[in-house]
Amino acid sequence: MSVLNGKKILLGVSGGIAAYKTASLVRLFIKAGAHVQVIMTPASKDFVTPLTLSTLSKNPVHSSFFNDDNEDAVWNNHVELGLWADLMLIAPATANTMSKMASGNCDNLLIATYLSAKCPVYFAPAMDLDMYKHPSTLSSFNTLKQFGNIIIPAEKGELASGLSGEGRMAEPENIIAFLEADLESKLPLKGKKILITAGPTYEAIDPVRFIGNHSSGKMGFDIANQAANLGAEVILVSGPTHYKTKNSSIEVISVMSAQEMYDACHKYYDNVDAAIAAAAVADYKPKEVALQKIKKNANEFSIELEKTKDILSSLGAAKKSQFLIGFALETENEIENAKLKIQKKNLDLIVLNSLQDEGAGFKKATNKVTFIDKDFNIEPMELKSKEFVAVDILNKVISHFSKS
Repeated sequence: MSVLNGKKILLGVSGGIAAYKTASLVRLFIKAGAHVQVIMTPASKDFVTPLTLSTLSKNPVHSSFFNDDNEDAVWNNHVELGLWADLMLIAPATANTMSKMASGNCDNLLIATYLSAKCPVYFAPAMDLDMYKHPSTLSSFNTLKQFGNIIIPAEKGELASGLSGEGRMAEPENIIAFLEADLESKLPLKGKKILITAGPTYEAIDPVRFIGNHSSGKMGFDIANQAANLGAEVILVSGPTHYKTKNSSIEVISVMSAQEMYDACHKYYDNVDAAIAAAAVADYKPKEVALQKIKKNANEFSIELEKTKDILSSLGAAKKSQFLIGFALETENEIENAKLKIQKKNLDLIVLNSLQDEGAGFKKATNKVTFIDKDFNIEPMELKSKEFVAVDILNKVISHFSKS
């Protein structure tokens, strides 16, 4: 899966002959799974039509501060556009547009949006070879790079003038490759391998019935998806759930019982940098499993139970340098019970859930957690969607590795 998948990309098109390449560029962005909005300078519409880019991007194309083609003029809010984007790409970036970017000469919607953008900005120059080497152009390059903008170097080849040399805008495929490589190199968990558990375990009573719990697996899957998006190599060991991963790079190991989850975790644990145990593992299992369905004959029926293996404790005991995170779902004496679990299971961090908190617990889209680290520093968090809780958890992982 491309690192561009799910990214919100703002493409600025300025008035050069290379603007015709932006049709292919938008198509490649969409193919990579990105969401694209396009801003065109008035001059760029001489080289490629807004209709073409609107059709390919599946969004209206913006080129002026307001649309006056009907009775109710609509303002194109450059601030909202700039804040919407995860990254902005200006391609082609002509000498004129780069000069305006460098000086802040804000006379069109594209420059106004560029000045409002809070995201990384890339620019792909395109012009004739003498223009490309002119001192004023080189000065624009240097100024824009000092601003933190990232240049996608022009390529050598035949130019529109008939001359041959440096100045061709990078081909769309090469722009995509540049963006992917640059974004991947900056992912905070790049090069880290993380083991994550998710969902419930089902402990068989007979071929039909089982002992389980209400865990849906959503929290673990959200953590796995976010970790993969941040560059980590993710191994997800999941009990029964209907959830699917959103990132194809995640290796999913499907299990049913606590024993199967135990075996899978220990198969990979020695070779990971961190482990996040978000699964709700059954504490007990039937001592004997009936080979046939148990008939409903007696008025009373009892099952002898025995403890399952404590996966988290076993990972804590086997820990070398792994950053180990556990979860605690409590109904009373939450903080004290969580502290005891940190010590007993040799954890670096525990994510505490309380069923007393509205919006937290199983089968909810939200969660309210408290972080407690091995030094017993306590950090309560607000009620958030589980996707954002996953971000908070992984920020703890990132912070740990940035210090080590």
